[in-house]
Amino acid sequence: MDQADYCIIGGGIVGLATAYQLLLKEPGASLILLEAADTLASHQTAHNSGVIHSGIYYAPDSLKARFSKAGAQQTKEFCREHGIPFQEPGKLLVATTPPEQERLGRLEQRAGIHGLACERLDQPELSEREPNVSGLTALLIPSTGIVDYTAVARKLAELITGEGGQVITGARVTSIAEHADRVEVGTAAGRYSCGQLVACAGLQSDRLAELAGLDIDVQIIPFRGEYFELPADKSGYVRHLIYPVPDPALPFLGVHLTPTMAGTITMGPNAVLGLSRERYPKFSVDLRDVGRYLKFPGLWRVARANAATAVREVRNSLLKGSYLQECRKYAPDLTKADLLPHEAGIRAQAVRRDGTLIHDFLLSETARMIHVLNAPSPAATAALPIGEYLASKAVRLRTA
Repeated sequence: MDQADYCIIGGGIVGLATAYQLLLKEPGASLILLEAADTLASHQTAHNSGVIHSGIYYAPDSLKARFSKAGAQQTKEFCREHGIPFQEPGKLLVATTPPEQERLGRLEQRAGIHGLACERLDQPELSEREPNVSGLTALLIPSTGIVDYTAVARKLAELITGEGGQVITGARVTSIAEHADRVEVGTAAGRYSCGQLVACAGLQSDRLAELAGLDIDVQIIPFRGEYFELPADKSGYVRHLIYPVPDPALPFLGVHLTPTMAGTITMGPNAVLGLSRERYPKFSVDLRDVGRYLKFPGLWRVARANAATAVREVRNSLLKGSYLQECRKYAPDLTKADLLPHEAGIRAQAVRRDGTLIHDFLLSETARMIHVLNAPSPAATAALPIGEYLASKAVRLRTA
């Protein structure tokens, strides 16, 4: 049985950042990182919009707000240090109705609380900056950027192995047993023992916590986010990231236009209940995943509370014309022919048994384990400070 000071479960960007930060804090410590898939960063890390978020949406006292602002800065610094390309096109939040204008004003106030630079644009100024975008007014957040997070993840893995850490793929965890002096982990690739375990398992985080014997009140519900891509002749359709003004009554941000590091522009995502946690083609089904959440009372409470939204999102998923109407609210010239296929993403949304959607980071801890039960967007942006936070906790627990 291989032994190490630390074991990290999960080879997405949060798990990799945690391992990296641990080795910065304890040079020479032995560390093993276990990833179930055959490649690193193959799920949420590789299936997001690639946005370096500013943190404007988040309540000032939340971990999301704290981590997002620090994460944006640290991500850009990390990219500069290691030669990873990124861009700062900035984000435009576009209000298309008077109620959205009011909400935009509140977001402008929140930007001030967070210390984020922003600029209010009237209709002529918006048209000048983005001729293809229609709106009454907009808020520009210049610091919002884009990056390829899989490139960041690959560099983190390289740095981890360079410091003596082991990164093992194809190692799906089958057992976790906590003892007074160690944690034993069984996988398809072998057995491991560590002094401290940190589980950053994303879409499987609830299952890993239960496998470890934790009594948790949450379950991961997969929400499928479907994207389209604009054709090559519209690669310059917008210069900024174009977002709608979020509705606080709804759990997701809505459809947005995002330039990518590949030179394309994506549109999306919507948010529909996923039929699989880790299968991305449309209509993919994992009966084990579906059977699990159908027995979970929290799902039915969420469904009842958001029935109208769910119907709209399903309609948008099934009918391209309906999806297009969401886009035309601020990009009126787009047509069905402009919406080309693009790979979907699956978001791990933690839900309590009473139907509460958990919007902030959520941890469960024992003497020798830390389980990340919820790491919502902007987890990719915030991975480095999240990793530092988790690493600090793990070091304190191991040396207590």
